[in-house]
Order: sequence, then C-alpha cells, then structure tokens
Amino acid sequence: MAPDCTRRRFLQGSVALVSLGLLAGCSQLPARQRPFRKRRIGYLVPDVVPTDSSRAFVEGMAALGYVDGENVEIVYRWAAGQEDRLPSLAAELIQARVDLIVASSAVAGRAAKDTTDSLPIVVTASNDPVAAGLVASLAHPGGNVTGLSLANPALIGKRVQLVKETLPHSSRVAALVYPSGATAQQDWDETNAAGQRLGLQVIRRDVPSPDELDAAFSAITAATADALLVLPNMFFARNRQRLIRVATELRVPTMFESRLFTNDGGLVSYGADPVHLARRAATYVDKILKGTPPAELPVEQPTKFDFVINQKTAQALGLTIPQSVLQQATEVIQ
Repeated sequence: MAPDCTRRRFLQGSVALVSLGLLAGCSQLPARQRPFRKRRIGYLVPDVVPTDSSRAFVEGMAALGYVDGENVEIVYRWAAGQEDRLPSLAAELIQARVDLIVASSAVAGRAAKDTTDSLPIVVTASNDPVAAGLVASLAHPGGNVTGLSLANPALIGKRVQLVKETLPHSSRVAALVYPSGATAQQDWDETNAAGQRLGLQVIRRDVPSPDELDAAFSAITAATADALLVLPNMFFARNRQRLIRVATELRVPTMFESRLFTNDGGLVSYGADPVHLARRAATYVDKILKGTPPAELPVEQPTKFDFVINQKTAQALGLTIPQSVLQQATEVIQ
C-alpha cells in the first residue's frame, strides 16, 4: 500500500477517535450544564388571578419539582368575568406556544377545546365533564382533554336532604338556577325530585345575569321560602359575596356547593373542595409533560366531600343547628 494512503487512513482514524471522545465527554456533563427548554403552561381562568385555586395549582406543581420562573413558565389569561372572551384568550395561549392549557372551569375548558383539538388540556374542576362536552366518558376521555370532576349532579340529593335536616320544619325551598349552565336542567331535575321525596316544595328561579339577582330575591321573599339552594355554577361563585350579603339581610338560610361560599358567610355547603382539586391537577400536568396523552388519563372523581357549617351566620339568622347535623359537619366556622 502506498505511504500516502496509509497516512490518510491513520489521520481519518485519529479524527474519528477524537470525535467519539468529545461526544462521550459531552454525555458526562453535569445535568445543570445541559441545555433545556423551559416548559410553558397556559392557565385559563374565567375570572381574575390569583385565586385560591390558582395558588393551589402552583403549590401542587412546586411539590412535583416544577417551579414557576425556573424550569416552567405559567402564562396566565383571565377573562375578568367576561366568559365570551375565553375563546380569544385560549387562542392567545396557543400563539404563545404553550405546551398545554390548564382550564379552571368547564366553561374555560370548553373554550380551549373549541380552539384546539391537539394541544393537551387539563380542567381543574368541572361539574360534569361529559355533559359539558369535554370528554367522551370519565374512564376514557378519548380526546385532548382530561382533569378532575366536582361530581356535583350526583350530590344534589344530599344537599336537599341536609337542608331538610338543618331546617326540619321547612316546607318550601327556593332554588337559584343559572339557565345557561351545561348541567342546569339536570341539576334542577335532581333538586325537584329530591324535594318531592322529602315533602318539600321546590320553587325554581332562573338568574341569567347579575342584573336579575335582586328580582330573584324579591320573588323568593314573596314566596316565603324557608331556605335557598344555589345550584352549582361558576356564575354564582363569581357573584357569591353579593348573593350572600342579600340572603343574610333578608334572613334566608342558604345551601351552596362548596366551602368557598361558607367561608364568605353562607350558612352551609356540601361538596368537593375546588382548591384541593386544583392542587391535584398538577399531577395530570406532570404526567402529560412526561409523555402520557390526555386520552389515557381518566377523569378523577372526588372521594372527599366537605360539609361546612357557618355557625356565625346561623347565629345572625337566629337559627339553632340541630346537634345531629353539627355532628355530620367536617368543619364548623365559629
């Protein structure tokens, strides 16, 4: 073989060995020196942030090792109570190249789902994800949406029962309904049926906008209702302080879906804690970021329900809560 050919092959072999050595050395660099892409998480809220739920979500993410501003970036979009803005806000998140969207309610999840059928979406709390059109079924979501359910339709009968136990001499109960809600008719049917079983007359009053709240309370007062059941919907959560204030002024006992209301002065509430669910939603985000498709993550149903009694409100209304009811409470606010 010619000397030039031998020298050429030797040089080629040396370059290859050096290249392999460099690659091996790169693979041994400490993890903190390797380049990484900060994951972006969109957070879509019908109201404003921060909320107790959004803070709980951030805490849940931090517990799993995701720190906002370090290895993840949470991009917030909030509608400030204007739900018609949610689709455009969801589009903004997609344009911001987020890796997934966290929606804080069914209406926010629906807006995100209508905007994208490919980007993963995690809904932190929905009354009924199937009825809202978010998933095909709880066990098999079947699309790009998953998350957690409040299971509110299944709890309606229990709430009516607790009203009767709290106010054993009651005979007439009013129910506030947000008629545009995905589960509005289902919730009403359950409420009315439960009332009939317990010998209660249930009076329905639709409240399609905040402007109708005063008229609704005037009708409730005229009907001499013994108590008020507020059926689950973010609309009432958004207007809860005004709602509770007027109910207290009119001395009407109230039953709500979650402790958000009793914390603000409602009489009693029974249901899952949306703040806890928001913290749990971080586990879904973690699994999706690690490669699990939303379609393979069943919607989580709550297993813990809070029955909260605001004793201070009871005293303001001149009510004595039966001891048998107090013993059922998971928390009594003094």
